Amino acid sequence: MDNIKENRRNFIKFSTLGILGLALGGGVVISPHLLRAEMRLRPPGAVPEQEFLALCIKCGQCLQVCPYHSIKLSDIIMGHGIGTPYIDPRERGCYACNAVPCVLACPSGALDHALEKSEDAHMGIAVLEFPNRCLALSNTPVPKGHSKRIHDFINEQNNVTQLERDMLKKLDAFEGKQCTICADMCPLPNPLSAISMVKNDDGKKPEIYEGCIGCGVCEELCPSKEPAIVIKPRLSYEDYYIKGIKS
Repeated sequence: MDNIKENRRNFIKFSTLGILGLALGGGVVISPHLLRAEMRLRPPGAVPEQEFLALCIKCGQCLQVCPYHSIKLSDIIMGHGIGTPYIDPRERGCYACNAVPCVLACPSGALDHALEKSEDAHMGIAVLEFPNRCLALSNTPVPKGHSKRIHDFINEQNNVTQLERDMLKKLDAFEGKQCTICADMCPLPNPLSAISMVKNDDGKKPEIYEGCIGCGVCEELCPSKEPAIVIKPRLSYEDYYIKGIKS
């Protein structure tokens, strides 16, 4: 009986070690591809991704101080970097707070304390990826109830801030008007450095400039059922619009 128990323990031990070895060995080969495929929007000041994953201690302090409930922590479904902070721009963009509280709250340097102003962040770049969805291009008025999704998200939060209430009030005012939401709701101190609406045939379209930090507000607030404008995380204006790097 003792031999049977010992054999069983050895089988479990060595089987587990073998599986872990295969997983770790495979990770060395495929991790760069996974890193590229799963790259997501990080909070302002995030250092390069591999360094970020090494430095982040998954404390969640950046999430706790965000006044717009923009930051989430990744779970096992998200793949690598479990417990690290990210932003889902369709759910909630980053509103480029003046004091950049998430950076100040980071104790490990995963969010670089050298970033003192939100407009100096390099989170990603906005791209009009689906022009056929853009209400401005088709000269379609912003529909009634366009902001319900945003209201629902905010109402689910335990501590709604006045900043969020003010944002909702401004957003609601676009109903029935020509859509300029992505440009007029840009949270940067000088939004025209990042995005503006330019004439295009019978309508208008958003045009992106070098000042875009990839905050994701334009993607979040786009009133189309699926966003016309999306964020490419970790890419700069030069990467996408000059060098032509698409992912």
